Amino acid sequence: MYNMKEYLKKIPHAIKRLFVLVKEVSRETKMPAYLVGGFPRDLILGAMDWDLDITVEGDGVKFAEVLAGKLGAALIKHERFRTATVILDHRVKVDIATTRKEIYPFSASLPLVSPGSLREDLFRRDFTINAMAFGLSESMDWELIDIFGGKDDLAAGKIRVLHDLSFKDDPTRILRAVRFKQRYNFKIEPKTLCLLKEAVNSGLLEKVNPHRTRDELILMLKERNPSAQLKQLSALGALSFISDKLRPGKLTYDLFKSVHKEIIWFMQNFPFHRQFEAWLIYFAALLRPLALPEIKKVARRLGLSKKEEQKIVSCRKINQRLIRRLKNRHITPAEIFGLLKPLSYETVILLRSVSHDNAFRKHIADFLKIYNGVRLCISGDDLFRLGVLPGPRYQKILNKVLAARLNGKVKSRQEELALIGRILMHKNGEEKCPDMSALKKR
Repeated sequence: MYNMKEYLKKIPHAIKRLFVLVKEVSRETKMPAYLVGGFPRDLILGAMDWDLDITVEGDGVKFAEVLAGKLGAALIKHERFRTATVILDHRVKVDIATTRKEIYPFSASLPLVSPGSLREDLFRRDFTINAMAFGLSESMDWELIDIFGGKDDLAAGKIRVLHDLSFKDDPTRILRAVRFKQRYNFKIEPKTLCLLKEAVNSGLLEKVNPHRTRDELILMLKERNPSAQLKQLSALGALSFISDKLRPGKLTYDLFKSVHKEIIWFMQNFPFHRQFEAWLIYFAALLRPLALPEIKKVARRLGLSKKEEQKIVSCRKINQRLIRRLKNRHITPAEIFGLLKPLSYETVILLRSVSHDNAFRKHIADFLKIYNGVRLCISGDDLFRLGVLPGPRYQKILNKVLAARLNGKVKSRQEELALIGRILMHKNGEEKCPDMSALKKR
């Protein structure tokens, strides 16, 4: 055991105060408490991650209730799993669990969970670097509990499993091994790599519930360099859990680099635009070589939401015809708007990633900077006052006025109304010219 009090200097005051309260609750409830998971790992490495995992010897739910009461924080209980989550704010949450042990009835199954010791709780984890704990009780004030050599593996830059059945028990650890390897620029320890390859070659990833592999894949695509993550998985032959038709090559990885640049460009230039899912753009880029039916099959098997599936399918609308039209230097703003408005931001960013043509890229930038924010002064109420009955005609007229506004042909409410008058006169004939007097004072 090592005393890690020097690491406290890296922790913000609010988090230190939280740990003081955890120590108080541990004393009052007589339940030893330990900080486990990624926080000890990242703290030693000098990284900051404020999703905290605490495990207690006793009753995790009861411990969480007392802690939430002291903090005046929201509490979500999971009685079935004997865990709870204390919500401090939008940045910090604390997951509290009871120390437990796990038994896997067969490969890739969900584990059978029962109460266990701290050692058993740490032994059930994926890698040695994630199997360390800080003691938060008074008797173990910030002592590092490192039974399996995680600190030495951190220093050596190694990813190492705790036992030979690790990948067979939980094949999603294959994805996590690659994710941590790339994130920290570590190496997978030789025996661990051998066990990993054996699990991949046995097709164990395909035996896991697809929703679990989906969650791990999304975490991988949210990493700083998802291209390196997927390239490593592909080299290991471990992408078949997504689709056995997936064969990413240079074009895919080049597209990933372009996507990365465009995401940075978008965030720098449009910080107040609505949010988008960066991982979904990478996933759409990965699936881009597949046929549409196969993409839909992948999305449904992985259990993506309907909205996520629609966005990925929308990315398939990126074709040579669309690209040629946007490369046309004489295309009008209204035409650009009509092409891009129906697309999600994810699709627009992916679209801008597929070509380096200056006109093409400028047209997309203009859409985001200018055209997407254009609003009409008139509305359907104005059409109603002019005697136009509600129906499909409303939208047709408003679309014509919007096109004129985008193309700079009308610039004010009065000019919009005048254009509507001309549209209606052309449709109805001069003898049925609409009465504009009701609108002149508005």
